[in-house]
Amino acid sequence: MSRIAKAPVTIPQGVDVKLDGNNLTVKGSKGQLSYQFNSAIGFNFVDKTIQMEWNKDDKAATAQAGTARALISNMVTGVSVGYERKLTLVGVGYRAQAKGSVLNLALGFSHPVDFEVPAGITVETPSQTDIVVKGTDKQLVGEVAAKIRAFRPPEPYKGKGVRYADENVARKEAKKK
Repeated sequence: MSRIAKAPVTIPQGVDVKLDGNNLTVKGSKGQLSYQFNSAIGFNFVDKTIQMEWNKDDKAATAQAGTARALISNMVTGVSVGYERKLTLVGVGYRAQAKGSVLNLALGFSHPVDFEVPAGITVETPSQTDIVVKGTDKQLVGEVAAKIRAFRPPEPYKGKGVRYADENVARKEAKKK
């Protein structure tokens, strides 16, 4: 049995949850998110909590219940608090500048890299070497941060590149003669 699905999701003050068939919509101060859940999962609203309901003999339904509970928890956190991912540029001449919905990156290529930021995500550059990706959708925030990092992932010899702020890059020794 899924341990994750057993735990109820607490709905904080100021967050509104609506169920229309299998489509769950969550509204909060930061925005609105909706998701179409599997029909094997049911929802039980008690006070300010959501409890998952499913056929406990069906393994697929049990897996879907755990996934649904995690997704609902992420949606509630996203619309109430929000998510952010910090990136750092390491390297001489590596710079980032946010202009509206475009992120300009100078990453040592012969050309600047312009990244179009998707809707629902905001990108800030507090300094030339720091990037902060913010949004309500946890998956989209992580995906945008991964795409930015993929332009120049950190290399193992000098550590240059785009890395997550909390990332530890394993350094290698140079080849010896």
